[in-house]
Amino acid sequence: MIDLSNKLRPTNLENFVGQSHIIGKDKALYKLIKQKDIPHLFFHGKPGTGKTTLAKIIAREINTDYYYFNATSIKIEDLRKVFDKYKGALIKPLIFIDEVHRLSKNQQEVLLPIMENYDAIIIGASTENPFFTLTSAIRSRSFLYEFKAFDYEDMLKIFDIALKDIDINISSEAKEYLIQSSSGDARAMLTLLNFSYKVSKDIDIDLLKQLRERVIGDGVSSSNTHYDLASAMIKSLRGSNIDAALYYMGRLIEGGESVDFITRRLVIFASEDIGNANPNALNLAVSTMLACNKIGYPESRIILSQCAVYLASCPKSNSAYKGINKALEQIKNGKILDIPKHLDSQHIGYLYPHDFGGYVEQEYLKEDLKLYDSSNIAFEKTLNEWINKIKNKD
Repeated sequence: MIDLSNKLRPTNLENFVGQSHIIGKDKALYKLIKQKDIPHLFFHGKPGTGKTTLAKIIAREINTDYYYFNATSIKIEDLRKVFDKYKGALIKPLIFIDEVHRLSKNQQEVLLPIMENYDAIIIGASTENPFFTLTSAIRSRSFLYEFKAFDYEDMLKIFDIALKDIDINISSEAKEYLIQSSSGDARAMLTLLNFSYKVSKDIDIDLLKQLRERVIGDGVSSSNTHYDLASAMIKSLRGSNIDAALYYMGRLIEGGESVDFITRRLVIFASEDIGNANPNALNLAVSTMLACNKIGYPESRIILSQCAVYLASCPKSNSAYKGINKALEQIKNGKILDIPKHLDSQHIGYLYPHDFGGYVEQEYLKEDLKLYDSSNIAFEKTLNEWINKIKNKD
């Protein structure tokens, strides 16, 4: 019996589906691959989105040897054996390291001279963002790319390719569920299709649900479901319309959406759209997420409803959301300010506010940046009064 996830893995850039923001024909990485001039790369994103596949394609495109390692079991001596094998050789092997966020600092230090001298091409992958686990020395020698979950059209394209290789009959309802329940994970979709096919050539939704009762994560679906429903729920909460928020939440629940998907969006909303206008909103949303993930359906519907009613009724402010966005925008545009000496880890010259009654004037930024603009409503107004009283203290 065939293994679709391996059989359908693309072997060239032209057949690679998705990630057009990274590997589209007008993108820099695509052009570098075609020029066979590959930098060190680190991919991160959800499972089944093409990270390993793209690494193999790169190795094939530049006609080099490919070595796979997993950071959970990697041994330094195994890496060194590969590096020693290619010393003085014209060919540069491609070393692919999965779960790269689990690399120890010692293991990363072994990679550094290889990356510096470009003795091998290092490509890493992880389902977690490795930015905070990779050392600055590794990051400065490489580029990080985020892989996004496949959208509905991408999943449909992969599904259609799969149908060319197997003789099945699948209902339109089953096809929709197959795509929706796979959460933008092509491997998960092909695995479910593959094992369903092993049971019967006639695939209906009942057969699929015997193998996968609910969606495995965020999911993707056609235009009138899932993300559109989630968007409508959030916009209704933002607009303080309780009935509409409950209706769209009900549609998500009835459609088999996971509590994880719904509660994550409630937590994000509580911080993004309510923020410090009512800080307790975030506490309640996090408590909802923890409780619902412990309890599950059907009882979680009650907790979700309580949270939605509360969030819709709260005063709204996106001041904190806008503040961090402004900070990130300036940093991305190159505003990297030196840390004042008295604030660094040496503490030389630092004035300890508690020694001055709670506040003392001193330099915190080398340049005066205005990032936070309070909405001055609800509890944010109280916070403004606090900060003013602190700074105006005689």
